[in-house]
Amino acid sequence: MKKLTANYTLLLLTVALVTGAGCKKYLEQVPNDRITIEQVFQKKGPSEQYLANVYNYVNDNSNQWDATPWGANSDELDATWSKYNTYALNIGNISAGNALFDNWGNYYKGIRSATYFINHIDGNAEILALNGQQLIDQYKAEARFLRAYYYFLLMRQYGPVVLLGEKEVPADAPAEAMQFPRSAYDTCVEYVSSELDKAAAVLPKIPSNNGQVSDIQYGRATAGMALAVKARLLLYAASPLYNGNSDYANFKNQDGKVLINQTYDQQKWKKAADAAKAVIDLGLYSLYKDPGGDPIKSYIGIGLQAWNSEQIFNRKNNGLSGWDVHCMPRQAGGWNGIGVTQEQVDAYFMADGKPIGESSLYSESGFTTVNGVPVFNMYINREPRFYASVTYNNSFFQGGNMQSPKAITFYANGPNGKNGHPTDWTKTGYLVRKNVATQTNDGSGGNGTRYARPLCLFRLGEIYLNYAEALNEYDPGNADILKYLNLIRARVNVPEYGSADLPIPGSQSDMRTRIWQERRVELAFETHRWFDIRRWKIAAQVMGSMHGMNINKDDNSFYTRVVASEHLFRWPASYWFPISQYDMDRSKLVVQNPGW
Repeated sequence: MKKLTANYTLLLLTVALVTGAGCKKYLEQVPNDRITIEQVFQKKGPSEQYLANVYNYVNDNSNQWDATPWGANSDELDATWSKYNTYALNIGNISAGNALFDNWGNYYKGIRSATYFINHIDGNAEILALNGQQLIDQYKAEARFLRAYYYFLLMRQYGPVVLLGEKEVPADAPAEAMQFPRSAYDTCVEYVSSELDKAAAVLPKIPSNNGQVSDIQYGRATAGMALAVKARLLLYAASPLYNGNSDYANFKNQDGKVLINQTYDQQKWKKAADAAKAVIDLGLYSLYKDPGGDPIKSYIGIGLQAWNSEQIFNRKNNGLSGWDVHCMPRQAGGWNGIGVTQEQVDAYFMADGKPIGESSLYSESGFTTVNGVPVFNMYINREPRFYASVTYNNSFFQGGNMQSPKAITFYANGPNGKNGHPTDWTKTGYLVRKNVATQTNDGSGGNGTRYARPLCLFRLGEIYLNYAEALNEYDPGNADILKYLNLIRARVNVPEYGSADLPIPGSQSDMRTRIWQERRVELAFETHRWFDIRRWKIAAQVMGSMHGMNINKDDNSFYTRVVASEHLFRWPASYWFPISQYDMDRSKLVVQNPGW
């Protein structure tokens, strides 16, 4: 089993320096303090500690109710708590002066630290004394990868960004030294893609330190991680938001340079397909499958089985125990508030592999007795990923404080209903089950014991879907489209296209629809949906009123679609976040995103 991950805190380093005040001290070192910095980069340990701090900016997507908006501000999730920033964003309480989820300055800190490391690690006396030029080269490639990744994170949130190249911008630089314009989006893509290629050419395929592989090395950057980031970068760049988008013809720098290319280029899809195939062709990864062949466990295990063969890029230290407890019902000691929207429930296929609108198995009337309780027929005969991902009324749950499986209800006056707690109740009548570790006991009724597992940021299942999507746009009808789409389905025993009673999609448009729905289901709650609906330019169509079951009821009228919450989408502002007024005031050449 290959354990290919990115870990903020490289375990070979001194933990106190990585996670405490020591790392801030390293970050705050600037060229004015020449003696101290020169000493740092002549010694092996302090240089490694500095590099560990560069890893410290890798994103943690665990907190999807307050720190990360990519789920609860899309059409797949709703976070019930009005005190958190996801609620403020959903009602439109965001502006340059109130820049929610402001990551602009944070990622530039990571970029600055990476650049300083790259420019100063050469000639490290202690490492060279160990015949360590190869190790220096690897460390530089790690920093180059991280810098490119932080640019990518900026680009997906803000669009075109400021490229600094090898410029060293000290943390205390005056405003006049920080006047740089934004680069065109295509220029940003070319730069970041090139940097990832350079990193991948040097990085090992298996995490190692100077050729030595052991558990302590897992978490270091690898070639596969660099190529996976490139694959997603190029997929986004080929998509309608960035590829010939005339809606943004007036999005220009002060000198008149257009920031979003106005000419559609089909070759961008070929580049995206080639980049995804390059990850596949490494032969390092495989779809995770339960050893016993259980399709539900196969899907659950993607996130819960640590270091499995599908995971490409993980964050080891994370807040997943918080995710667990926020998704768990109150009966289990959880906080009962990460609700799945009805729109997401309706996206799951039926057991025959068809969407609900095309399947004879689907019904919204009557009940079927399951484990002694009546289950609404909407939830019967669904595909395995539905049962692995959604806690619905009268489904069984075991975990947290619940020592045995129990039926979970969301009726108004039930144990998990809205009348039982002032804040902790799902607005939609559903909870997320996917990637919720039942061993976590960290809620209001728990004892704080945590079940540690890595947070997967990139996995092979996504790469398969990236490849299929890009190939369908560039070379519709290519046999690989169906091959990799069906591999995703086969893992969870969903009938494959081309099997009995499930025809192969007959047109490019039909195949696109199927790929988009497969992506929505397969990658649900992994923070993809927000970016997908924007890059496809369908956000205005799918955002707005989010639905759920009628949680105000205690009888069968519960099973009625009602509006659960509003998720505002405002054109054109909602495609990218505003750059904060603070950063705009400091950077006079940076133009604000449209609509802000």
